[in-house]
Amino acid sequence: MEFEDIVYEKPWKIGGAVRIMINRPKALNAFRGKTAGELEVAFRDAVYDDSVGVIVLTGAGDKAFCVGGDARDVGPGKAGYSPEMKKIFEVHRYIREAPKPVIAAVNGWAIGGGHVLHVICDLTIAAETARFGQVGPRVGSFDAGFGSAYLARVVGEKKAREIWFLCRNYSAQEALEMGLVNKVVPADKLEEEAEQWCKEVLALSPTALRFLKISFNQSSDHIYGIESLAGSGLWQFYTGEEALEGRTSYMEKRPPDWAKFRKPA
Repeated sequence: MEFEDIVYEKPWKIGGAVRIMINRPKALNAFRGKTAGELEVAFRDAVYDDSVGVIVLTGAGDKAFCVGGDARDVGPGKAGYSPEMKKIFEVHRYIREAPKPVIAAVNGWAIGGGHVLHVICDLTIAAETARFGQVGPRVGSFDAGFGSAYLARVVGEKKAREIWFLCRNYSAQEALEMGLVNKVVPADKLEEEAEQWCKEVLALSPTALRFLKISFNQSSDHIYGIESLAGSGLWQFYTGEEALEGRTSYMEKRPPDWAKFRKPA
């Protein structure tokens, strides 16, 4: 398989492990529609290949894991992303439903939709230089599916609301303290640590791991319905003036003017 926006290494380091790398470092690994489509293809292959026992997701370079959707990838509507960008929801589904662990190796900024990707992964290893956070409400966007509902299960209701309502950035150590990541390592040790975790996973019973993942997921699988509804609402929101103000202000590097949109629901 040939890709433009990602690198799919199969096997990676050792037999049974694969690595999927978002390869747009100049855009801080922001995903466009093409990226989302390629991620979907790679994850589908890794999920259905029985020779694969563990999947690593990371970003190219040393600055960013992924900073979410690329604001330059404009589709129809006032502020709409390209329709192919919706495939990122299928990527979410593959990460969740993969009958094998998915490990996020966060090498830098994990922001917005990129933050959601690492949250959905089963495990997260972070470089000391990694940074985490949400920006949706700042730029006229949101993730009212796994990016918020499942996040609350990971870090707790109060912290999840803080992350979304204040749009702050958090260090790798802060992320570790709130339970957002599993381990923090020096940046130059991230790949080595991810490889070691893959070795440990591959030394375990694949059937046991598959059933354990099903068990872990069962109490939050209802979020699929929420994500479907929220995703449709998001694309409708993108056709309006409020989302347009968020996108325009971001592209023009100015503070957004939200005053006229504060009206009764």
